[in-house]
Amino acid sequence: MSGVYVVLEDRNGRIGRISWEAVAAANLLAAQSGDKATAIVIGAQTEALASEAGTKGVAKVVRIEHPLLAQYTSDGYTTALQQFIAAESPDYLVFPHTYQVRDYAPALAARLGRVLIGDVTAITDGPVFIRSLMQGRLSGSYRPSGAAPSFISVQSGAFRAGEAQSSGAAIAVFTPAIEAAQIRTKPGEPFRGTAQAVDLGSAPLIVAVGRGIKEADNLPLVQDLASALGAELAASRPICDNGWLPIERQVGSSGQTVAPKLYLAVGISGAIQHLVGMKGSQCIVAINKDAEAPIFEVADYGIVGDLFEVVPALTEAIKTARQ
Repeated sequence: MSGVYVVLEDRNGRIGRISWEAVAAANLLAAQSGDKATAIVIGAQTEALASEAGTKGVAKVVRIEHPLLAQYTSDGYTTALQQFIAAESPDYLVFPHTYQVRDYAPALAARLGRVLIGDVTAITDGPVFIRSLMQGRLSGSYRPSGAAPSFISVQSGAFRAGEAQSSGAAIAVFTPAIEAAQIRTKPGEPFRGTAQAVDLGSAPLIVAVGRGIKEADNLPLVQDLASALGAELAASRPICDNGWLPIERQVGSSGQTVAPKLYLAVGISGAIQHLVGMKGSQCIVAINKDAEAPIFEVADYGIVGDLFEVVPALTEAIKTARQ
């Protein structure tokens, strides 16, 4: 059997948004052959995960199950997937680009002598895989060569996750042969980049503020706009570097990557380090007094004007509309 398979990742029994984005990327890749992707869930008890995955527009769901997969280990996942690949001969395996995937996917690719293209931001006909270089200043195009499978991990926010569908996919079970002696590491706590009070990556609406706000005392102006919209408040790096907002609210290459339904950028010029963290947003609205600001190159809607005049007027308009 060949085709495109996408490996989903769960944390405490829940599949995260970036896995559904990986499904969207896998289906885009599979569509070049007129097909749909097959999802893979891994663990000791995967019935619930498989049922959820089956509603996401995939052709099939494979449950890779074994008691030694109850907790994540690089050895366990690498061994299980290696055996699955030997049995099914997929053309491509797509992964979400997470800390966990970065732990085991390179080992899996190296063990099989195959290509791993990481942090992919787009897929074009060929297929050709696009990824950013030098913090988004350059883009590279990659076409895998050699024997299948090729391994692809996709950047958070680069692909739009699809909505749940009513019809379920067929579900199959694959049981790898794993022995305890093959697990050379003891499972520990999952890696966390920072302890965050807010997960901007899950926010549907975001209002982000940049250095155009001039000083910390002016932040309530933008906070009022965020509150009126029911949005999370975010910031570009200069705001967090100055300590005006906590680092957990920073968006960009050195902060969080987001893909909300609405991203409202207030006083943000649009440095490439910021754009790489939010360009996957469904709708981008920018407010900036500089008509040549780079943020307007990615914005769906742009307002050229003084934010100290535009933001209060916009806030009042939103409040009035919601009355």
